[in-house]
Amino acid sequence: MDRATVNVYETNVDDWIAHRRRARPPSIDAFAARVPPGVRADAGCGPGWHSAELGAPVVAFDAAPSMAAQVRTFAPEAWPLVADLEHLPFRKGALRGAWAHRSYMHIDAEQLPMALAELHRAMSVGGAFHLQVTSDRHLPTDDDMFADRHFSRWDPLRLRDVVEGAGLVVDDLIDDGEEWIDVEATRGRLLADTVGPGMRVLMVGLNPGLMSADVGVSFARPGNRFWPAALASGLVTRTLDPFHALRVDGVGMTNIVRRATTGAKELANAEYVDGVRRLERLVRWLQPKCVCFIGVTGYRLAIDKRAGFGWQEAFAGVPTYVMPNTSGANAHTKPAGFADHLREVVAATT
Repeated sequence: MDRATVNVYETNVDDWIAHRRRARPPSIDAFAARVPPGVRADAGCGPGWHSAELGAPVVAFDAAPSMAAQVRTFAPEAWPLVADLEHLPFRKGALRGAWAHRSYMHIDAEQLPMALAELHRAMSVGGAFHLQVTSDRHLPTDDDMFADRHFSRWDPLRLRDVVEGAGLVVDDLIDDGEEWIDVEATRGRLLADTVGPGMRVLMVGLNPGLMSADVGVSFARPGNRFWPAALASGLVTRTLDPFHALRVDGVGMTNIVRRATTGAKELANAEYVDGVRRLERLVRWLQPKCVCFIGVTGYRLAIDKRAGFGWQEAFAGVPTYVMPNTSGANAHTKPAGFADHLREVVAATT
């Protein structure tokens, strides 16, 4: 998280408690009721004003240690923890719900996709998620006694794109038209985007398989040649780790269609159209150096029916490359051929 913001909360905890006690959010009962049995989190909990109302058991965490130290005062049964929203310490699928009320707004907008990908990994399928962030209509005031905090202000369409891109199904999005946007979502059996600012390459598949969605890794099925080719070409430095690929190698990953299936034949034309529109918005926003589509058949179906392998017309203003599908079912390309295609991309983005 933004360290200046964390420092404001760390050094002003007593004044915060004295002057900023929040009203009880009206959505808290509905959220608590829809969380499946199991551990839920108060994500960015502050002093824990709402932690006790989320149901039990609840882990309440904040990046400011002095805030986390107050949790037992307001929620004696909660488990307090010092943790950063951008680097969650939970094992895969540990959480059944996450309440994030006015916390993720302190993260840079371009970093929110990965913060939510962290949350997606920590939640189990069917888990409930509540998010409230500042609207782009909300203007800062000059009388903030807790100045120097960072705020990201959100357009509703972009926020929906980011939340859905993180593998969360938006059940409701309410924009009050003035200050706040509330999102109620459910963790789907979906694969989260791993994207952010400064990407060398954005790798784009057609849609994830069910196994990839379940393990949280693109191209995870045994026999898929993507990861061996990516290592051999120098595109990535660690196999089967999309988080490392983004944070260390500058390689992001997404899909045209978010829905996970056993095969592309299950997809409808409308899903291609909606997916391309979402992808175009993502590329124009984050501006990777290059977009690489994996699978010419999917590219033809979604974007250009005349396309072949290699460099294409720019997609959303960004240099674009199309390579063969790395699925084990593709017998037309040898393993070395996949690496050769990726070397073309590496050479153009290094």
